[in-house]
Amino acid sequence: MAQDGTSGVVTLSPEQGERVRGVAAGLGGLSTDDLEINRPELFEARRTGEIGLIHSWELVTAVDGPGTRMTIFLSGCPLRCKFCHNPDTMEMKEGTLERIDDVVRRVLRYKQVFRASGGGLTLSGGEPLFQIAFTRRLLKAVHDAGVHTTVDTSGFLGARLTDEDLDNIDLFLLDVKSGDPETYEHVTARQLQPTIDFGDRLHAKGKAVWIRFVLVPGLTDSEENIQNVADIVARWEGTVERVEVLPFHNMGADKWDKIGLDYELKDVAPPSAEAVEHAREIFRSRGLTVF
Repeated sequence: MAQDGTSGVVTLSPEQGERVRGVAAGLGGLSTDDLEINRPELFEARRTGEIGLIHSWELVTAVDGPGTRMTIFLSGCPLRCKFCHNPDTMEMKEGTLERIDDVVRRVLRYKQVFRASGGGLTLSGGEPLFQIAFTRRLLKAVHDAGVHTTVDTSGFLGARLTDEDLDNIDLFLLDVKSGDPETYEHVTARQLQPTIDFGDRLHAKGKAVWIRFVLVPGLTDSEENIQNVADIVARWEGTVERVEVLPFHNMGADKWDKIGLDYELKDVAPPSAEAVEHAREIFRSRGLTVF
């Protein structure tokens, strides 16, 4: 395990990342002997979220929420989406272990930028709710400091968020990957219902939501599937501020190759402009604002 010269940051080797899997995620089950790493922060991370495994950071405008945003990509995800463009975040094998206080300070350096642009912090991944303890602490600290907060999530782990956690999140980017349970399981290797349950909960709480749906030829683009997604989203009318229909791209193919995973969609072309617009019209027919 090597330090990169930045206070509070530790770079994991792939082997150490595999051993620490579950500790930073709060899933438990590993002992000191299993880890062969003596940094006590790793054990505290499991219980308190003192340390998180961060894959990467970006400071961008008009992406992942309103205004200029600091987007933090956390490692770890329970889904195995066939069209994932960040497959290197699926397992906790890559990234840096960082202390919560250091991350909060780094985010708050941009507070004036956020205020001027209407931006803030977005947690993405991977799945930010995978490392729930770290995510919870980061959102509260930043939100208490007056920064707008957004979580980009599939909703599969939404039950991990308490009502107090919801109060610390201003906007949810909710990825609805399919409207058909069988298609959803084929696409993600997980179940659709937790996403619907989480969307229902956000709607009941009056939380602001942006929906994201990726149109993948031959995978999610059937008429029935799109209609089903639109029907699900329409039940959240009043809290869904916008729907983003995102055309599939295979720019992440090299990442799949790099980590030795078979990328099943390498020969799939992006959907046509007409197909994307047709999908958008289906959502618009439900009275939704669509981009």
